Amino acid sequence: MQLLVINPNTTASMTAKIEAAVKTVAAADTEILAVNPRNGPESIQGYYDEALCVPGILELIKQHPSVDAIVLACFDDTGLDAARCLTDKPVVGIGEAAFHFASLLSNRFSVVTTLSRSVPALEHNLIKYGLMARCAKVRASEVPVLELENPHSDARTRISNEIATAITEDSAEAIVLGCAGMADLAQALSDEHGLPVLDGVACATKLCESMHSLGLSTSRLGGYAPPFVA
Repeated sequence: MQLLVINPNTTASMTAKIEAAVKTVAAADTEILAVNPRNGPESIQGYYDEALCVPGILELIKQHPSVDAIVLACFDDTGLDAARCLTDKPVVGIGEAAFHFASLLSNRFSVVTTLSRSVPALEHNLIKYGLMARCAKVRASEVPVLELENPHSDARTRISNEIATAITEDSAEAIVLGCAGMADLAQALSDEHGLPVLDGVACATKLCESMHSLGLSTSRLGGYAPPFVA
């Protein structure tokens, strides 16, 4: 299959990190196309950035009509509903994918994301997906997205400390990492803390592969009907 992986921000180094995370878990016969828009925000940190990057996401989908499935690699699931209107191929957001995986692996999970301003959007998504009751808390590590690209920052330590607090204070049985830029940290943090730590990029990749192998496509009825003008 051919999998389109869209990093909705314009930071190429993050696109490369996301592509590496996909390749770690993808099947040998999955061809990966990792892309990002040329115009838009360098990082997505809140509602305003989300709105700015949606046109770029939709344009990239239009440019790749032959792919078999699409991963939207922003944890806010930016533009997810609009993207599903534009194609009948499976489109999976990394936030929704990770939430569902965590709910299958634990009774209660916590989310560790970047900045506090991102917390309301993730809480709204959990309510929308019907999973808020399974989430103990959405926590902010106060690590800006682009700091995850700096090898000299203390981002990993701050994220790890927040996971430790979630285990103690939230009774969390699993942790969802709330940013695509954290994709390379999941396994080491899982080993360190002794519980499942989920990266949405990996979860979304495997969901796309599964839906493709089952011959599933996005419904064209109701809310995901094609737009009148695309």
